Amino acid sequence: MGIFRWSDWSVVATGAEDLHGKDAFLDNDDIRPLKLSDRTWTHWTYFTFWFSATATISNWYASSTAQALGLSMWESLACQFGGQALISIIITLNGRPGATYHIGFPVVCRVAFGVYGAWWPTFNRAVMAIVWNGVNAVQGGQCIYVMLHAIFPSIADLPNHMGEGSALTTAGMIGFVIFWLITCAFLVIPVPKMRGLVYAKLVVFIISAVAMLAWTATKAGGLGPVVRQRGTATGSERAWLIVQFLMLGAANCATFASNAADFQRYAKRKNDVLVGNLFGFPVSNLIVAIVGNLVCASSQIIFGELVWNPVTLLDNLQTAEYTSANRAGCFFIAACFAYCCIFSSIFENSLPAGNDIAALFPKYLTVRRGFFVCAILSFAINPWYLLVSRAYTPNNHPQPLTRLQGSASVFISFLSSYQIFLSAITGILLVNYYLISRGRINVADCFTSANTGDYYYTHGWNIRAYAAYVIGIIPNFYGFLHNMGVSAPLGVARFYFFAYWVGLVLSGLSFWISCKVWPPAIMEDRWIEPKDYVRPEEEDYSEVIEAVNMTENPSGMVKTVSEKV
Repeated sequence: MGIFRWSDWSVVATGAEDLHGKDAFLDNDDIRPLKLSDRTWTHWTYFTFWFSATATISNWYASSTAQALGLSMWESLACQFGGQALISIIITLNGRPGATYHIGFPVVCRVAFGVYGAWWPTFNRAVMAIVWNGVNAVQGGQCIYVMLHAIFPSIADLPNHMGEGSALTTAGMIGFVIFWLITCAFLVIPVPKMRGLVYAKLVVFIISAVAMLAWTATKAGGLGPVVRQRGTATGSERAWLIVQFLMLGAANCATFASNAADFQRYAKRKNDVLVGNLFGFPVSNLIVAIVGNLVCASSQIIFGELVWNPVTLLDNLQTAEYTSANRAGCFFIAACFAYCCIFSSIFENSLPAGNDIAALFPKYLTVRRGFFVCAILSFAINPWYLLVSRAYTPNNHPQPLTRLQGSASVFISFLSSYQIFLSAITGILLVNYYLISRGRINVADCFTSANTGDYYYTHGWNIRAYAAYVIGIIPNFYGFLHNMGVSAPLGVARFYFFAYWVGLVLSGLSFWISCKVWPPAIMEDRWIEPKDYVRPEEEDYSEVIEAVNMTENPSGMVKTVSEKV
């Protein structure tokens, strides 16, 4: 049996065929609660998932950029671990509705923002996933370029026709296109069938990371000189860099925190996510950061400057000694990096984007179709300009390897800019689930446009949530503009270091106050979260007993919450 059966293909998404009117734009089978057979993730799955998910080049970037700007390796590691330990708590808490009701981020948003109001936060998340997918493709394209350079030395001499400010030369664009096409080819494989390939990603990354660390450490004269290097920043500059990167350690995981339900919905039991999220996430990031920082610090000794991009460092090593042995080593490591980038792109970007896009247009788009929409848009946004380089040769020509590297400052700005929108959404979702609805979600009403539905609010929009969303963004918006190039006082820039937490707290607090002043119908006075949720058609499953059984809603879905015993 092939992957596709064209005879079964239909313009209308599965599960939306019999829906009419406005309900047709709220529901399909992909965004409903997962079936029991699809809830396969255990404690071990989540633990290994994070080790596989964090094994990416992006995590090398995030950890080693602190060194490039003046912190020591150990300070950089401490900031990274501290920030991600904090955000792991938010990831766990915000993913709880997904683990309990087995619904994704877009449907959880409907509970807080309204069945129509959820479109905006879902769109926000989709945009971030698309942008990150493009950035990941640039990184993957850089890996392919290094592989091509190892085989064809003349590729480095190709005339460059890319515009000023591009992180890729014409040669680099060849690698980008090849990587993009390979990734699209993998998107046709059903996600459950990728499990073995994802586990293999972890093994491949470990091999490539150890190989590169051993190579660079040997060239640097061992790890002793590497770990003893001091940071170049001192005084208040150093203190503020520590604050910045501690906060950035959390903020650059804002996407994971906001769409945590997309991953936790696969849990067999809702508590299966705890060990993986609270321990596996920060520890796995720390291990990757240690390797990234050691390699980055080695570059200072080898080349006399910090090279924060491991792919650039790899090509520098190859160019410095263009021997057959070096070329073979660079090809192998770059191939491993490219493999990791493919599955990072799919599971960290394409999958969330597919969920979001399917929820935005459920009548016609399934999650898989959303994958390809994401792929096309991530190419169209020209992501190579997000990793722009500002270094030039004395003749004012861009340095090929520096263009490949990009600017640490620009990349950090990109990482930290969009957090203000996601943190405001996350704050509202947390307060809504834990303090307003107290763990109760009427799943059926998430898929109906009837004005009697729990989440219809004001014509499908929860005004309270939107007011809180704006309040959470306003204090950070000047800093956001400054990050995008608008001139601002130093105090504004430093205040923006705390943007994620300011947005999270302000949006959540203002939402709670508005619900107290203007109580919504869903407001509960006690904790009533069920043990588990089971789709109505699976109520007869032998291990399930019905806990709450309500009448059918206008869309025909039975409002049933069932608990596993």
